[in-house]
Amino acid sequence: MEFQPFKMIGFQVTHDFSKQILSLSKSVEKPRFSIGLAKESQIMHIVTPGEQITETDFMRGHGTVVKEEKLYSLLAGIVEPINKLVSVRSLGARYTGDIGDVVVGRITDIGQNRWKVDIQSRLDAVLLLSSIQLPGSVQRRKNEMDQLEMHKYFNVGDLLVAEVQQFFADGAASLHTRSIKYGKLRNGSLVIVPSSLIKRSKSHFLDLVYGVSVILGLNGYVWVCKPYKVEDESEMYSSKNLDSITPNEREMIARVCNCISLLAKNKIQITETILVYAIESSLAYSISQILDPDHSSTILEQAKQQFADSMEV
Repeated sequence: MEFQPFKMIGFQVTHDFSKQILSLSKSVEKPRFSIGLAKESQIMHIVTPGEQITETDFMRGHGTVVKEEKLYSLLAGIVEPINKLVSVRSLGARYTGDIGDVVVGRITDIGQNRWKVDIQSRLDAVLLLSSIQLPGSVQRRKNEMDQLEMHKYFNVGDLLVAEVQQFFADGAASLHTRSIKYGKLRNGSLVIVPSSLIKRSKSHFLDLVYGVSVILGLNGYVWVCKPYKVEDESEMYSSKNLDSITPNEREMIARVCNCISLLAKNKIQITETILVYAIESSLAYSISQILDPDHSSTILEQAKQQFADSMEV
């Protein structure tokens, strides 16, 4: 039986899967992707398999192929330009990570000299006992007493923010919290979104004007909380929430969480700018109405219009 080529609207995939060459059957009218515009505006550009990305003035990255001096996508995902390198990151792929990434995770197990951390990846990440900061910023070799008290630092179920330090041979990430901005999380709520919607930026720690802090984990875990500072270093690993969180502050945290969920539901890349516009547009509605289909479309359109207007200024 002769194999028939797989056909989709706009393109046709040939038989030679080893080379993964795409043969276009007809052109699709769509705005041409601009590397410069993407870098300046930080607008997420989604492509489908077989769609032309740009000319071959750029280097071929993961998820792309060169055909007739043009660069095409092999995946349904987001275009990620890094200087002259153009790659496509799959929308449905699990978080793979890179050294230096800021991630939010949950402790799943305590082992010998290490914790296992769920970071929405193929394998649980590892946080070594030697990779944490002790109370009082003490820099010393960890001893047997520290091993016996590991559950006092991080216990199963605790949430933390950390940085990817390196990768093991099996692909598991090794984390560290040796910085004052990393450590145990409290006084907030966790929102889980696809990791493809979080873009690498200069800072993933956002202090919004609404009295709410947001940590955008590159693994798709977003932490929304009330800003707080650890005054007593003995409390840096405490799991207790602050008693001073008012009902209005709790409502604002819930509002920000729903706005993040709304953006993720509509496949909109989550940045500080679009998030602030979404929050402003949602203030005319109750918290429960943000995700209501009767009102969410209005909130989203207003936020997108404000974002577009800001790009024209």
